[in-house]
Amino acid sequence: MASTEEDGSAEEKETNNKKRTKSAIAVAWLTFYNIAMTAGWLVLAMAMMRFYIQKGTHKGLYKSIARTLKFFQTVALVEVGHCAIGIVRTSVIVTGVQVCSRIFMVWFITNSIKQIQNEESVILFLVVWTLTEITRYSFYTFNLLNLLPYFIKWARYNMFIIMYPLGVAGELLTIYAALPFVRKTGMFSMRLPNKYNVSFDYYYFLIIVMLSYIPLFPQLYFHMLRQRRKVLLGEIIVEKDE
Repeated sequence: MASTEEDGSAEEKETNNKKRTKSAIAVAWLTFYNIAMTAGWLVLAMAMMRFYIQKGTHKGLYKSIARTLKFFQTVALVEVGHCAIGIVRTSVIVTGVQVCSRIFMVWFITNSIKQIQNEESVILFLVVWTLTEITRYSFYTFNLLNLLPYFIKWARYNMFIIMYPLGVAGELLTIYAALPFVRKTGMFSMRLPNKYNVSFDYYYFLIIVMLSYIPLFPQLYFHMLRQRRKVLLGEIIVEKDE
């Protein structure tokens, strides 16, 4: 019996050691990833400021940062994988919608339709994305290092109240500005007859995308408000009780 108990104890210890090792690897990877993404969006912010200071206009700004923007925004697909394998406790669907909608905005709207790249709405969502991502990734980095300053936590759970609606407005206005060019050129559309016997109109698809913001935006926005209440207001209540 003693031998059996010892064997069981040894197996349990081995299992716990494996879990700790996996956890340490996950934390190390997430720390590296978030530091890299924070740095990437800081580079974008500095490039945008430098361009505007030198040129005195927003025209041409998107073109000057397009390569860096496309790289870091596309790399964010890794975050869907983080959720899928369980090293980040966030909904795969919520993360997937947020990441893919941004990639769609970058690759299939702004990058594909050069005529809209100088629109003020493009600059609006770029500024919002940049400030949001610098705050978000720095929050994750310091949190993983157990060195989270309160002002970063405060910014993470307060800035979105204004930034999220502004970002959505920028995205919607950009898609709206793209509609005439999409309709005129027929880009990404398939007309019948064709060998696949399939019809697809990118113009109407974009209208559907715009309409999809009506149900999706409130859900994501109120989700963030609930998180804010839990993290910030929850701490205030605990302090009062103490």
